[in-house]
This record gives sequence, structure tokens and C-alpha cells, in this order.
Amino acid sequence: MRSSGPILDSPDFSPRAVRIRVRGQVQGVGFRPFVYHLALELGLSGWVLNDADGVEIEAQGGEVALEALLSRLKKDAPDLAQVDEVSAAPAEVVPRHGFAILESRSGHAHTGITPDAATCPACRAEIFDPANRRYRYPFTNCTHCGPRYTITRHLPYDRPNTSMAKFVLCPACRREYEDPLDRRFHAQPNACAVCGPHLALLEADGQPIRSDDPIAETVSRLRAGQILAIKGIGGFHLMCDARNAEAVARLRQRKQREEKPFAVMLAGIASIAPWVVCGEGERQLLEARERPIVLLQKRPGCDVALPGVAPGMAELGVLLPYAPLHYLLFHEAVGRPTGTTWLAAPHDLALVCTSANPGDEPLVTGNDEALRRLSTIADAFVMHDRDIVVGCDDSVVRNEGLGVRSENHYLSAFDLAPHSSLFTPHYQFIRRARGYTPRAIKLSKAGRSVLACGGWFKNTVCLTRGDEAFLSQHIGDLDNAATCRSLEDTVQHLMGVLEIEPEVVAHDFHPDFFSTSFAAGFARQRGLPVLAVQHHHAHIAAVMAEHGLTEPVLGLALDGVGLGTDGAAWGGELLRVDGAHFERLGHLKELALPGGDIAAREPWRMAASVLHALGRGEEIERRFAVPAAGAVRQMLEQSFNSPLSSSCGRLFDAAAGLLGIRQVAAFEGQAAMLLEGVAERHGPVAPMEQGYTVQDGELNLFPLLAALAEIDDAGYGAALFHATLADALATWVVDGIERTGLERVVFGGGCFLNRLVSAALAAHLGQAGAKVCRACQAPTNDGGLALGQAYIAMME
Repeated sequence: MRSSGPILDSPDFSPRAVRIRVRGQVQGVGFRPFVYHLALELGLSGWVLNDADGVEIEAQGGEVALEALLSRLKKDAPDLAQVDEVSAAPAEVVPRHGFAILESRSGHAHTGITPDAATCPACRAEIFDPANRRYRYPFTNCTHCGPRYTITRHLPYDRPNTSMAKFVLCPACRREYEDPLDRRFHAQPNACAVCGPHLALLEADGQPIRSDDPIAETVSRLRAGQILAIKGIGGFHLMCDARNAEAVARLRQRKQREEKPFAVMLAGIASIAPWVVCGEGERQLLEARERPIVLLQKRPGCDVALPGVAPGMAELGVLLPYAPLHYLLFHEAVGRPTGTTWLAAPHDLALVCTSANPGDEPLVTGNDEALRRLSTIADAFVMHDRDIVVGCDDSVVRNEGLGVRSENHYLSAFDLAPHSSLFTPHYQFIRRARGYTPRAIKLSKAGRSVLACGGWFKNTVCLTRGDEAFLSQHIGDLDNAATCRSLEDTVQHLMGVLEIEPEVVAHDFHPDFFSTSFAAGFARQRGLPVLAVQHHHAHIAAVMAEHGLTEPVLGLALDGVGLGTDGAAWGGELLRVDGAHFERLGHLKELALPGGDIAAREPWRMAASVLHALGRGEEIERRFAVPAAGAVRQMLEQSFNSPLSSSCGRLFDAAAGLLGIRQVAAFEGQAAMLLEGVAERHGPVAPMEQGYTVQDGELNLFPLLAALAEIDDAGYGAALFHATLADALATWVVDGIERTGLERVVFGGGCFLNRLVSAALAAHLGQAGAKVCRACQAPTNDGGLALGQAYIAMME
């Protein structure tokens, strides 16, 4: 904050008074102390308070000082604040002395809740200072950092409305809390070892572990190869030594997670260097206050050093510590050095850090729940007595070319949005959750309040209020009862904490999704209209929403599958989208899905489908030595249980199956991810000449697939597939541009997580003069569907 001494107007000035309203993310971020300091500096009298609408200020003084106040409220706001609006109106001039911070005022909420933020540098310095009263205290925080959303029950954001209500401040913490000049003034989670939450260490059967130092005991057990369930900010993590192959294998077996990659937590940037490539853009994301998991390209030897952590993947998910407890684990491992300089040095401790949930069930958040659900996975538990009000997984992002010109080492990754001059061009969400939820996505205009219920995979929900959209944290795939209950709980919590009553409910076009039945029941109980939104229309609309696009666009939707308006399985679509309406201009040439949904899990079936379509069905049994090969051939020949689909995702599966890269997938998208990794390792090749055709809006890639069936070099084949697919899509889109006259092209759908195709396609279209928009503030996969559904419902 700028400081230049009090601004004094001329001695004969006539004082003015103004009532100021500040809206946005302005609670739980130290905004009132900031206003207090600013008022004292400017020589103003009056008061500031929190209410359900944000922050209200009444200030009195000279005109120059008041103008400076209004200007600096947004320009010099605290790091965690997001000021959307500052408005002022004249107020009555009354005799006043000094400036005060008043008690919060309740009411109907029109403000937002701050997402959780990583431990700030000032708090880290205290934690590692033996002379500080918070030395090694694992719940240290201030107005600039710590839990927010995950501990908040409702607004206004005050301690009684959080899970810190049960912890009575000790005299020392009370003094900090009540001192406007202190960094912890009205820091709602403020606490210390005397009055705040405490750790507890338990065996797998729930029996307490006798230890004078839970942190030291935890590190000792991790070093010994044990798996620990550790309670964090938004839920429990399962952690083990990432260098210990046996421990990692045991975690996979117990968690029933055969091959899906794990993330790794490391002490700092220097500890990352030996295993992955980390450029400036990646560093900024890793050190941002949101602390997401960042996907980084592996270096040679990474899989040897971290055996079984991310097998076969080209990337490793890495995150840095973001809670005091995390820092203390690494601090203990390096011998408890004084100060923070040790974080800049490389350290050998690498911890697998994965969400604590059995199978694909929701994240575990409660202590009793952890003992019940994780006792067959964890060897011990590290718990604490601060409740997690709402579970929130770690966010996952990938750098897509950040060019940051800032020396602020506590920069928000969200500050690097497309509209920012710091950003060239953007980063990409794979999962949007802790650190970002429930930050509002600003819309181009206000509309009726919508509840959008998302789809089946990677489910999120979205609530709108005025011109803001609040996308929930990642909920997960709705294929078990626990995750379905989590969807219901998330809707109720968001409605309550944001005080939003929906006026319309939106859902996916597919009638059999749980999210669809939930939407119908929710709307019926409240007498609300309900809107079914086609899956790929929603993918394009989500990107339009975050970019503020209201004019018609050409939408390219590429994903696994979504129900089309004709009842078929779509997934490779060229659409003309005009708000709440769309037209299907074209699609990928359809392939049969032998066995239906199982074809998405067994790429060899899609390869068999290609051979059948090429008139080479007799090769199926010879090429694929699996018991079901003969039955699949018969299905295809008889068109039995083999629905047609234009899915781009199944095209990737077919290529992986034909090249022998993967026959059966252990998790969704694995074949495509492995195919991309093989292509990256090979290096770029020229697109195949005559590898595709475009006719009457249909893109036919069968010539490319036929060539892949004859290629023995999987690396070359994978590279050829990516290069030709990008070239084909560009030709297809340009044809659409010429037919419609639309130059704005919007990418949507999970296939755009493929960097090779996305980058090459965007380059091709840029050279052709198209204006390309991609997802930034929401995932391009099904995690962003709810935003698109909400946007369409508002436009309806």
C-alpha cells in the first residue's frame, strides 16, 4: 500500500461526506484494515463495516482526500481482494472524530467468499522462527492467507459463522484480532497453540499414538514407508514416500487405483528441477496463492526416481506446500533449520499427495469419516479438530504459455486471465477446485438466477447471481451414491452460503444422468422451470460465458460423448452457436461403438471398429488376441449393440488401439494421454497428404486411420495422427467459416486438453485469420459444462 502522509486540504475547505459501497471478493482479505489504514493516512473520519453486500464505508473529509480514497480502494486493494465495483453517494456531514471499524451487519448476501489461500511469506517466517510464539504451529494464518471457503458456513464472513467459532481466542490472539494496525485484525481463523486447533496422531484402528511431537513422528513413519491419511484444508490427503516403490504400489493396491497418475508434493522449486521441466510460467503457477497441482513435462530419469507414481505419462503433477502442516513436514525432514532460506535449496523428500477417497468416492473431510472409510488404506492418521465445512479437492492446471512480467512472488494464478497484459496466452484447468472456488466468473450481463447441474463425468454445479457465475468445486463422476449425495450437499451449501434462490434449473440433455433427475426433482419441489441443454452446446457456451461473447460463433466441440438431439452419441461437432440456440453444421464421420459404453474403456474395440469400416474385419481376431474379438467382429457385421458415434475421443482410442499403444484403459482418457506422450517423445512430423476428406460438413479421417493400421513405428504413427488431425480440423473449420461468415471460433470439450492438437489447430486457424477462444476460467472438459448450461438458461 502506498504511503505518502496525510493529505491536507486548504484550511478553509468545506468537509464532504460520502457513503461508499465496495462489491466483490472483499471479505476475509483484510479489506477493512486496509480501509482503516488508508483513512488514517488521508486524514479522513468515518467508519467501515462488512455486510452481506460486501463492504460499506462512510468517509468524511476534504474533496482531494475523498477522491484519493475512491481511487485507491481498487488500485491498492489487498492481495486477496477482488474489487468488482466501487460506488459512492453523498452523505450527511456530521461531527466525527477518527475512523472506526464497526461490527458486521447481516442481510441478504450479494458478496462473495474468498477461496482458500496458501500460507503467506509473513506467516512462513513466523512458523520457522524459534523466537516467535507461533514457531512450528501448524494452523498459523493471517488476513492474507489460510482457509476461507472450506471453513465458512454462511455470510457475512465472521468467526461465529465459521468452523473456528468453537475456539475462544486467548488474550494474545484477541489483541491481534482487535488491533486495526495488526496483520491479524479480524483474521477469522486466527489462533495459536494456546487457543487454536491441535494435531492428533492415530493408528489405523483409531487408537492414539503416544508421541511428544506429531510432526516428527509423521515424518519418521513416511520415511519408513507407511501410508498416512493427513487432514488438510479441504479434506484428507493420502501421503507416502514417492521414492519408495513398494509404498507407492501398496497405495495403488489399497486405493484401487491401478495406473492413474499420482501428484507429488515437493518443498520448493529447487527440489523440482531434477525430475521435470519448470519454466517461468510453471513457476508462477506453482507459487501462486491458489497452489494448484501443475502438470510438468518429465525429464529423463523421472520414472526411475519416482517409480510407479505416473507410469507411462509424459507429465508429472507437482504441487508445493500450501498449508503450515505441509511446510512443517519438509522442515522436519531437513532438520528444522531457522528461517525460510532453506526452502530455496533442493531437498530429497518427495511425497505422493493424492485425494483421500476410496475408489472414486468423494473426498474424505471428517475425522470419524476418515477412520471409517480410510482404515483399510492408511497405516496411520494425522488429524486436527478444526472442522472442514465443505470438501475441496486440489485444483489441477497446465501452463499454456504464460509470459509473466511481475516480480510479485505471491501473484495469483487467476490474475493471469486472458484480459490481463501479464498473460500470453493462457493456462488451462484440468480440475477447478481449492484456491479458485467459489471465485465468481464475471458474465457479460445480468440475468435470472440459475442452478445448472452439470453432466455425469467430472461433475460440477453452477449458480448465477446477477452478472456472476459461481462454479462449484470438482464433485466427481456420478457413478456412486456417495458422489451423488455430494452433488446434493454442494448445491445446498452454495445456495446457503451465497444466499441464492434459483429461478430456473438447467441440466444435460441426457435423461439418464443423476444430475438430470436431481435437477428435475429440485425444480419440481420448488415449482421452477427446467431446461435441458445439449451437451456440446453447453461446452461452447461455457467458453462464450467466460469471454463475454454474445454474438454468434462457430463452435468446435471435441470430446468423448454427449447425447445429441437426434438421439445419437455425438462428440466431434461443428456448431453455429447463437446464445440459447445452436445449429449442427457438421460432424466427424461416425464410427460404431461395439458393445456400447464398454468401447470407451477398451480402445482395441475402436480399432476393430475401424478395421470393419475399412472392409478389413477379417483381421480383427488376428490383430487382437482377446477372448471377445470374435464376438466384437460379429457385433460389427450384424450392426448389433454397436451404436454409431461421431466422438473425437473414440477416434483417439482407435488410433491408440491400431498402433498397439493401449488395448484396455485403466482410467478414462488414458489411451489418449499415452498416445499424446508417445507423439511428443517422437517429435513433430508433417501431416499425411490426403489423410482426410471434408464433404457436406462431414470430416472423414478414415484414410489416416487406414494408414495407422499399416504403421509399425508407434511413435511415428502417433505423431502422424496428431499432425494430420490438427490439419484436418483446421480445414474443416475454415470450410465452416467460409460457409457461415463467422470468424470467431470457440474450442470446447475434453479433447482440447490435448496440447499437440490444440496448439497446432490454434496456429493453423490464426494463420487463416480466425479469432480463437479457449477455456481459461473453467475446465474445457465436463467440469465446465455447468457454466455453459447456466449461460444458456440465462439467455433463454
